[in-house]
Amino acid sequence: MKIICIGRNYIEHAKELNNPVPKEPVFFMKPDSALIRNNKPFFLPDFSNEVHHEIELVLKIDRLGKAIEEKFAHRYFHEVGIGVDFTARDLQRVAKEKGLPWEKAKAFDGSAPLGGFLPADTLPDPITFRLDINGKTVQQGTTADLIFSFDRVIAYISRFITLRTGDLIFTGTPAGVGPVKRNDRLQGYIGDRLLLDFVVK
Repeated sequence: MKIICIGRNYIEHAKELNNPVPKEPVFFMKPDSALIRNNKPFFLPDFSNEVHHEIELVLKIDRLGKAIEEKFAHRYFHEVGIGVDFTARDLQRVAKEKGLPWEKAKAFDGSAPLGGFLPADTLPDPITFRLDINGKTVQQGTTADLIFSFDRVIAYISRFITLRTGDLIFTGTPAGVGPVKRNDRLQGYIGDRLLLDFVVK
């Protein structure tokens, strides 16, 4: 099982971090040790003082695919879920300044809390989603604002990496990212459905 994450897939998020808007999908990976399931708590790591939340829609791949044509990409997932791509922003900032990889800022243990999934064919187009912290909405997004659609992302990734059943694709975060602190309660929604609910420790 692989966790593949798309970066800079919403224009306003790219702008808020002063990043250029990409001409093609940007992706990176997390190990399976990044996953947190079943609403278990997220423990702040001791190596960062600036861990940011990034709420994202997540695709669950359910068949083997390589070099998938974009027009067929919708056949490779049938569920959409919600997750958080935690980022050690202070470590990422240093890595970017030095031109180094981001893995220790993005792929650390517990950096990918994963919520529930809904059947894709039951969801509206566009899909709306949001993150609440302590009852206040801090991020909200819609697939209408995606730079690269789900199908485009799947087709692009599969040019380079074979997709297998059970792989997860985090599809990018909208604007509004920011730091979390101990005892924060994070709740992730698709539409009005609460699918992720956990506490920062």
